[in-house]
Amino acid sequence: MKADLVAEAHRLGFALCRVAACIPPRHGQDFAAWLDAGMAGEMSPWLERGKTRRLDPQEVLPGARSVVVLAMNYWQGPRTAAQHASGKFARYAWGDDYHDLIEARLRALDDFLLTRGGRQRYYVDTGPILERDFAAAAGAGWQGKSTMLLHPKLGTWYFLAELLTTLELEPDAPVQARCGSCTRCLDACPTGAIRRDHPYHLDARLCISYLTIEHRGPIPLELRPLMGDRIYGCDDCLDACPWNRFARESREAAFQARPVTAGEPLRDLLALTQAEFSAAFKGSPVKRTKRRGLLRNVCVALGNVGTADDLPALEASAAIEEELVAEHARWAIARIRERTGQTP
Repeated sequence: MKADLVAEAHRLGFALCRVAACIPPRHGQDFAAWLDAGMAGEMSPWLERGKTRRLDPQEVLPGARSVVVLAMNYWQGPRTAAQHASGKFARYAWGDDYHDLIEARLRALDDFLLTRGGRQRYYVDTGPILERDFAAAAGAGWQGKSTMLLHPKLGTWYFLAELLTTLELEPDAPVQARCGSCTRCLDACPTGAIRRDHPYHLDARLCISYLTIEHRGPIPLELRPLMGDRIYGCDDCLDACPWNRFARESREAAFQARPVTAGEPLRDLLALTQAEFSAAFKGSPVKRTKRRGLLRNVCVALGNVGTADDLPALEASAAIEEELVAEHARWAIARIRERTGQTP
């Protein structure tokens, strides 16, 4: 049955299909301490709600015996020249929303296991499960100092998904951790979110991915200059990982870059109406940050890399009724004028 499951997972496009025993996760107490320390930022309320279930998978699916861990490659190759010249979207957000694509395939695997007598619950990073603990236990990679999961053939460029099942499947062996003395991800982090004093821990409140996506309010002034031209997520710690030299391009066409993420000038993004934003990012992960969040991020990026040519677009944004965007636009205008020697 397990061999048939693995074959079916590969047929559905998953790069890996591994199994871990359904027992409390190894780093459950570390997660609880991290959450209690406030390092989840604005994510704390909803993480707190699912805290006990994350610490005990039996609360997610009573009677679960195995966790099927799946990985899907999303590496689309290096950024193009156009992408280098515009605001940076994290690679995972270049194309369609992976939740939609992977959930459809998880339903197929659920049906497969139902015919074998199993009951399942499945998630694509949306459920109360410490997925990287189970992925590491199953040998789908090892947990790196960046807190990302690393695989010797996929690098860091893969999505994780899980099925908890009442079926008892033979667990796979973990792989050896191979980060060694390497600190490239720590060195690459623009804000120091990956803690040097406590490797394998990340302070989400400093992480650019958190700031540009999950954080809903004004971005702290001291962090704005460190964000560069990143407008949705950040790949710096992933780009720095030497294991990514083995990554191969994904076969999933759905993950290829949309026109709006493939090199749209920053100031043109500022002009997006709500209708245009909804159309451009329909079925995209970027819709999570909403229009106001994306425009806020674009203003910060222009404050860091923009020129005098961008001032008219920023001045228009500074005059709109959405104060979150307007305040960041005013900050960007002041930065550009200071940088170009213009009188405020």
